Amino acid sequence: MSEAVSRRSAMRLLAAAGGVGAALGTGACAPTVPPGAGPRTTTPAAGAPAGPAAGPADSAAARVEALLERLTLDEKTALLHGARDPAPLGQAGYVPGVPRLGIPALRLADGPAGVHVARPATALPAPVLLASAFDPALAREYGRVLGREGRALGQDVLLAPMANLIRTPYAGRNFETFAEDPRLTADLVAEVVRGVQDEGLIATVKHFALNNQEHGRDTVDVIAAEQTLHETELRGFEAAVAAGAGAVMGAYNRVNGVHACENKPLLDELLRGSWGFDGWVMSDWNATHSTVAAIGAGLDMELPGGTHFGGPLREAVRGGSVTEAAVDLAVHRILTTMDRFGLLAARPAARPARNPAAGARIARKVATAGAVLLRNEAGTLPLTGAAARSVAVIGPTAQVPFVGGGGSAHVVPDGAAAPLTAIRQRAGNGSTVRHALGEDLYGRPLPASLLTPPAGLDDQPVAAGREWTHAGEFRLAADDEWTLIVHYTGQRPVVRLDGEELFPVRQGMAEHFAGGLLGSAPDGMAVRRRTLALKAGPHRLTVTARGGDAGQRFRLRHTTGAIRAADLAEAVRTAKSARSVVLFAYEDATEGRDRTSLALPGGQERLIEAVAAANPRTTVVLNTSSATTMPWLARTGAVLQMYYPGQEGAGATADVLFGDVDPGGRLTQTFPADERATPVGGDPLRYPGVGGRQEYAEGIHVGHRWYDAQRVAPLFPFGHGLSYTTWHYENLTVRPEREGVRAEFTVRNTGRRKGTEVAQVYVGPSPELRLDQPVRALAGYRRLTLAPGEAQRVTVNVDARTLSSWDPEGHAWVLGSGRREVFAGRSSRELPLKSKVVVGSR
Repeated sequence: MSEAVSRRSAMRLLAAAGGVGAALGTGACAPTVPPGAGPRTTTPAAGAPAGPAAGPADSAAARVEALLERLTLDEKTALLHGARDPAPLGQAGYVPGVPRLGIPALRLADGPAGVHVARPATALPAPVLLASAFDPALAREYGRVLGREGRALGQDVLLAPMANLIRTPYAGRNFETFAEDPRLTADLVAEVVRGVQDEGLIATVKHFALNNQEHGRDTVDVIAAEQTLHETELRGFEAAVAAGAGAVMGAYNRVNGVHACENKPLLDELLRGSWGFDGWVMSDWNATHSTVAAIGAGLDMELPGGTHFGGPLREAVRGGSVTEAAVDLAVHRILTTMDRFGLLAARPAARPARNPAAGARIARKVATAGAVLLRNEAGTLPLTGAAARSVAVIGPTAQVPFVGGGGSAHVVPDGAAAPLTAIRQRAGNGSTVRHALGEDLYGRPLPASLLTPPAGLDDQPVAAGREWTHAGEFRLAADDEWTLIVHYTGQRPVVRLDGEELFPVRQGMAEHFAGGLLGSAPDGMAVRRRTLALKAGPHRLTVTARGGDAGQRFRLRHTTGAIRAADLAEAVRTAKSARSVVLFAYEDATEGRDRTSLALPGGQERLIEAVAAANPRTTVVLNTSSATTMPWLARTGAVLQMYYPGQEGAGATADVLFGDVDPGGRLTQTFPADERATPVGGDPLRYPGVGGRQEYAEGIHVGHRWYDAQRVAPLFPFGHGLSYTTWHYENLTVRPEREGVRAEFTVRNTGRRKGTEVAQVYVGPSPELRLDQPVRALAGYRRLTLAPGEAQRVTVNVDARTLSSWDPEGHAWVLGSGRREVFAGRSSRELPLKSKVVVGSR
């Protein structure tokens, strides 16, 4: 049983005696400071000279203290909140500096998968695809691309990485984070932070804490017990702090009754007291709810404006409800971090130039490394011989590249090829590659004669300052399902059908974040769509469009039952005519909303069923955000999970399809066989919450741990991924070490081609701990590439933290001593090797 949720003990959240950060052990989460994030020797800022005998740390402290003494209260509070950028670069946030003292402004850009500004940047694969490589060194390379490009594009702070766990497959931002597993998440988050800061950009780990869904994120009160917090959600944040992260972003939600951005147990007692965090804490956008409570709890910066930390904070200081010392402390944290990154130097380091070619190389490397082959029957993949010379490519995202998700993760890429183009290039001369749409995402023109009176609605210009309107009727001979799609370049046209406005402007983030694929047309026009069941008979359509200051163009398009049937029939014909089929399927996730189903949207399931029935050598390539249900799976030849593969996704996908690289990715989240069979399925209190309250009643059993504890068979387990070769595991030996356990075993490539494997080690529970423990916990992993017939002895050191549990009574980590089982294999459910070892108490 998971430990009971005690409000009192959870709210203490462990101001832990004994130092939580010190217990990290010797693994990938060990507390080290990356070179780019360490203290720097810099020229003193104007007006802040250091004493001649001061060392680097002393001189930095002296600079900051001298600046604080000269700042007025107005200047201090101006450093604690965002403002309008007088020269915006398209970034998310701006904090004005104090020019008279040489304190520069800060620009803060979103960027989990690339720097989100107005100018082009490298669109990297989604972090969940990076994570699938199980390669911390690659995560550091990924971070360095983010760091260099952020600096090159005029930014000082990157609002990434995201360290929240994948707790529910419905969460709209699962693609922005890494994994359901705390250990893997911690390893990768730490390396991304190091990579970003190697290049001199300040990394911001977010969203602290328990922001694991978009539904009700502004208001939901997340209740999680102490052991649950420390063994699951907090691991990634703790690792980021140990890696030297310069900033932490507070979450929107409440944690155990208190808003995260005014939660003293989180921000002060745990983050700073136990973990020793010395950077600054900023709010998520509009996630600050108070002045006195927030600054008192340890929030340093309100974004994007100054609703609470502007005038109200100055008045609170003057009125005595906030001491000026509290303001000074927040300013001190910000300035100290800026100084650490050289931003207070009289002559700051020059910003580097962008290197798009280098960014593209890493993007492709990540996309190929993270590709997960879920299914491969009868040698469907790789495409070779006749199968490679006659290929049907089906689906709208074969023609329109699906680069990345929506919301703050959106990136303007330098360019992105279509998968169809990459497949044609790789297939080469003498091959036949045909395409069928399968499903129309952007609609067909409405016939001008449809309406009475007639109107051309497919490319209608509206001059600046003018209004264009048309009202007409059309008649349907039979009931039908229509999707109406409006494309526009300016203010959204008002379209009414039978008096109902079809595309109203929505409130908040739901309007701002429209998705990475469906929110815009291939030519860049904004897009909104609405599907309706229309009855036979007359219908009245009214369109009103305004040109605004600059004028605009719009078009109104549609799909009907007849159009969908024709597209499906064309796809089936194309599939039948080819030796092999590659069908691209999609699901478009975004910040601001959760998924409502794990099924593929639209008519895609019907499309896959029909195409696979016509040609069993059908490979489905999934460009999806998270786990997907697959009622069509048994009819397919292969399924390749590519998530959102970034700007180089087309070439990377072709590399894997044709066998130029081995699919070396492994799932970082469990794919359920049924939507009801997940750690939160069937219990609305777990997700999405009831009456604004949500309970993490699964306790420490997040992700694959829950499936093991409940003995539920998944569709695909955590760690799963096939190879184009075969693997054999043998000779596991396990022995205790001073700092944990050492596991050694042999992995052999028994196939005929070079391949990449991710060897995984899991550890069972301690018989001597009277605490809830996983049936098996991920203890370590190694990514290796072997030639045919080659064998390698693999060593995985299991550190003390992995062997420990959090004791909510003692508020500390306790080592799980006694005889414990150790497993090694290819996934959480394919573990052919097992041994036992006695873990001694310390």
